[in-house]
Amino acid sequence: MFLRTTTTVLTAAALLSAGGLTASAAPAPAPAPQGGWQKVGDDIKSGVSGLAVTGSGPRHGATRALVVRDNKKPGENRVARVDYRPGSDTRSGTRSGARHPVSVEPLAWKGAAEPIDLEAIEAVPGARGEYVALASRGLVYHLKATGRDLQVLDTSPLPAIAEGDDYESFALTSRHGKLAAVWADRGAGKKRPATVHAAPFSFNKYGEADFGAVTTARLRAPYPTGDVRHASDISVTRSGRLVISSASDAGDDGPFASAVLDAGKLSVTRSGKVRLTVAKSPDVIRKFKGVKIEAVECLPGSGGKALLGTDDENAGGSLNSATVCGK
Repeated sequence: MFLRTTTTVLTAAALLSAGGLTASAAPAPAPAPQGGWQKVGDDIKSGVSGLAVTGSGPRHGATRALVVRDNKKPGENRVARVDYRPGSDTRSGTRSGARHPVSVEPLAWKGAAEPIDLEAIEAVPGARGEYVALASRGLVYHLKATGRDLQVLDTSPLPAIAEGDDYESFALTSRHGKLAAVWADRGAGKKRPATVHAAPFSFNKYGEADFGAVTTARLRAPYPTGDVRHASDISVTRSGRLVISSASDAGDDGPFASAVLDAGKLSVTRSGKVRLTVAKSPDVIRKFKGVKIEAVECLPGSGGKALLGTDDENAGGSLNSATVCGK
């Protein structure tokens, strides 16, 4: 079981507490990236590979979310609860003279073997405390959050898995009382665009994810270039716009770069039919240098803002908010 106390991941002192290192052995923490990014971890085991907003945090103006981490070894943290407050500065620990760091609380994984390489998590619309998480090879986890535990209700594979697929994104949307899912193989460089899939979605009587007819389209991100992952995460706005992050990863020490794209549209008819449109030339809403964005979640009622998460490998992970979702 993971630690039950809420921890703040900011300095080498947190590593001393969590890892039992001596003061002389503790590495210096990675610097926080510029531009308002707030650190949630300082090493390769504490990045953010996906996130799901769960509601307001206990502090005024805070957002509470679950973040997943792409760890692979037994005992490494897979999911954590975080409270993020925009305007904090974890480099100085101050905001108008007050201290408002991101808090991070690891959750215990229950009911099934620990997953390998979790890359996305999404709240299930209309089902309080329930989530769908996705591992990179296409295994879908139906989860229930209870206190400091995350209980696995069932597992099932994605449909339409192709050889070489590597999944980093998954989103759910609800229209006319019908659910739809959208997900993507991330793609790789010039030769392999992302393959975006969409389908009607539900749970069967056993709690397994049940996908309807799958619609598929290709996506090439105009930015970044080089070692690009064309789709590192997906969010769907209330109007059905597809907001997709892309990222470049030249290795565990970077350099990194990312973008958020206006990539197309997802619609659901009253009968539950899903229609997917992906732009041949997606618009770049905003570029981000020095970070590898692997999580984007549009925030309803926020004026188009999204909560963004990074997995900067050896430099750890960070959160930020940005107006990238529009209407």
